[in-house]
Amino acid sequence: MTRHIPHSLTVFRILLIPVLVVLYFWNMPNRELFVTGVFVFAALTDWLDGFLARTMGTTSKLGAFLDPVADKLIVSTALVLLVSDSTVLGNVVHPMVFAVAVSIIIGREIVISALREWMAEMGERGVVKVGVLGKVKTAFQMVSIALLLYGKPINGLPIFKIGEMAFYIAAGLTLWSMWAYLHAAMPYLLEKSDT
Repeated sequence: MTRHIPHSLTVFRILLIPVLVVLYFWNMPNRELFVTGVFVFAALTDWLDGFLARTMGTTSKLGAFLDPVADKLIVSTALVLLVSDSTVLGNVVHPMVFAVAVSIIIGREIVISALREWMAEMGERGVVKVGVLGKVKTAFQMVSIALLLYGKPINGLPIFKIGEMAFYIAAGLTLWSMWAYLHAAMPYLLEKSDT
């Protein structure tokens, strides 16, 4: 039974997506706190399910597929919520810059997912495995999104502005990590097709 805990956490993280959306649009006291709490909880379960799967020896192909999908879904949903919010766009340095950063992060996920699938078909999946840069990028991404979702000052600390600056750093790291993956895969991408 315990071997199913990592999978259950991943599925639970996916089920949190509609909860995040409903809470984001629900006009209630401390809404930001609840929204941020759901997102942070989802981010923590992302780390926890991988940790449990490795320590319990229950890694599986299903888990390897579902875990990154759940991560990308929750991040993309949060970013769509933020970029569609006129209050958020009114507080960022420039709405276009923020929208470009959002596009970079979501676009990178699509490109790298397609690249991984293609490399796996060629039997070269290890060429585009997650590295340290990808983990740093993910950490910046998760922290910055959580700060942007909360957005309220804490003891005079401008949480939203800190989150915005961290988000632009995350976008820069996203471009860098995408280049690193594409560079590693370039010899395979430039091979002539047999057809």
